[in-house]
Amino acid sequence: MPNRIRYDIYPPKGSMDLISHTESAILKKTAKGELYPLFRNCTLAVLNTGSKTDDPHVIFNKYKDYDIELIRTERGIKLRLYNPPHEVFVDGKLTDVIRRNLFSVLRDTLFIDSVSNLYQEYKNGNGSILDNTIETRNSLTTDFVFAILRNANTLRTDQDPNIIVCWGGHSINQTEYEYGYAVGQELGVRHLNICTGCGPGAMEAPMRGAAVGHARQSNKESRFIGITETSIVAAEPPNPLVNELIVMSDIEKRLEAFIRLGHGVIIFPGGVGTAEEFFYILGLLLLPQNKDICLPLILTGPKESEQYFRTLDKFIERTLGKEAQKLYEIIIDDPVEVAKKLKLSMPHVKDCRQQRGDSYCFNWLLTIPEDFQKPFIPTHENMATLDLHLDQPKEKLAANLRKAFSGIVAGNVKEFGVNAIAEKGPFELTGDPELMEMVDELLRDFVEQQRMKLPGSEYEPCYIIKS
Repeated sequence: MPNRIRYDIYPPKGSMDLISHTESAILKKTAKGELYPLFRNCTLAVLNTGSKTDDPHVIFNKYKDYDIELIRTERGIKLRLYNPPHEVFVDGKLTDVIRRNLFSVLRDTLFIDSVSNLYQEYKNGNGSILDNTIETRNSLTTDFVFAILRNANTLRTDQDPNIIVCWGGHSINQTEYEYGYAVGQELGVRHLNICTGCGPGAMEAPMRGAAVGHARQSNKESRFIGITETSIVAAEPPNPLVNELIVMSDIEKRLEAFIRLGHGVIIFPGGVGTAEEFFYILGLLLLPQNKDICLPLILTGPKESEQYFRTLDKFIERTLGKEAQKLYEIIIDDPVEVAKKLKLSMPHVKDCRQQRGDSYCFNWLLTIPEDFQKPFIPTHENMATLDLHLDQPKEKLAANLRKAFSGIVAGNVKEFGVNAIAEKGPFELTGDPELMEMVDELLRDFVEQQRMKLPGSEYEPCYIIKS
């Protein structure tokens, strides 16, 4: 087409640079087929690395004429970009990290598509070597997560436990950002690596701090792992620190990847998405089968955010009970203490894995029930029929609350969720009057603290609480 700015991007060394003609032909055909819209949107998100918006329509509308094409060459493959954001280029070239992350999107979206077809055969009972029990289906999902991480070269068998998963909100204030940065720096000087959801805010701050910490220790192998998923990456483009980008197929596999890959977890101040992650991990750790799992969990923030954690802690006590409260520790305004505790816990995590015969790089022995693995599609009907009652096992209640929060995240920032709310109005959540009052109170606190949207933007609730 005339008047289109074109850039040809070759893969970084060691990344998809040695493939056969047949493989590249299959890639090209697949990338231009049904997967094309997904592939285009995900690569556009990567090209908007560092963007401060949480509205996917802002990016899509701004770059309507953006296009991408997969080209087969004798050297392998290359990406041809048409009308990409020009700000991302430095003297006409992409930075190495963005170039690597573009090919990570290609790697993961095409790998997910090809491998998921095989796994789906077995899940439907068509496999010749596996039965169709719940245990087998759960195992296949875990194998699928493992396959994506292994294909991305994320699993390092030659390293002791050192990956700290950091969860927190994209909508945080400057004080909270600086605190996350300070914690990250303390983790970095202790040679710990960072894994986050790859977006801005509390996902970026610890990575930025750890980069300084690693530099102080002359650590040249810093790992800043960003795990996203296809429906949220446009609303939360990768931050500039991410040097290992992994794109999962849905939120449940993204959450499982965090827990299987990580050796410790920090939860910073956040909103409903952070609550979703918190209830996911609590629901798993409450299972009797997981009582011997070593996974240190710390909630932390500056003194100005203490009330946020006290509110969340009170909500946990009233819904999941004191047993759940014993699974985590709250540390306020002490980055050094947070980092020390996690550093000191790494040998213990290693010993636990060793004694149980588990892998250091992938937590195989963690039990994840089907209720936590099966993708929850937040339609208006599914949200309205969630079992939000106190009279059920605590791990079940945690799973259902996680789904409710996941639906609100979708209504807030995911394209399909935003469109559904625009068409049909807010989601309705119904359940026990006592529980609904507690959920309403928690969400109202998030709104008042501006944890639902980026600072400066007005939040329009995508939900209605009914008792």
